[in-house]
Amino acid sequence: MTLQVRAFREGDRAAVIDLWSDAFPEEPHHNVSSEMIDMIDRKLRVQAELFLVAELDGVVVGAVMAGFDGVRGWLHRLAVRTGSRRNGVGTALVRSAESVLHALGCPKVNLQVRSSNAEVVAFYRAVGYAIEDRVSLGRRL
Repeated sequence: MTLQVRAFREGDRAAVIDLWSDAFPEEPHHNVSSEMIDMIDRKLRVQAELFLVAELDGVVVGAVMAGFDGVRGWLHRLAVRTGSRRNGVGTALVRSAESVLHALGCPKVNLQVRSSNAEVVAFYRAVGYAIEDRVSLGRRL
């Protein structure tokens, strides 16, 4: 079995939407399929090269969106298909995103996860991320 992390291609769209539906079954209503399509379209307009997918023997089993604003890098929507977890896919995606961000001059990467998602928090801690004492604020536009 060969794992490859590469930039998103248009032909990956349906596979990524299916992946996100599998990985995030409890997502709020604003993340339904039409929102996922819009999210992909927005990402492809801004730093498309930072939208990565993981393929295992030609099948998309993971994805991550990264971004860099010139100050900090961000990881968004890291997802690994349920049946492919605990096989290094998530770690490979994180490391690939970090590598691309580092090449852009990014000094630090941030991410947000729900505090109630202990399994995901544990994953990120295992790959070297630390919980920081911050308050996350947001506003939907």
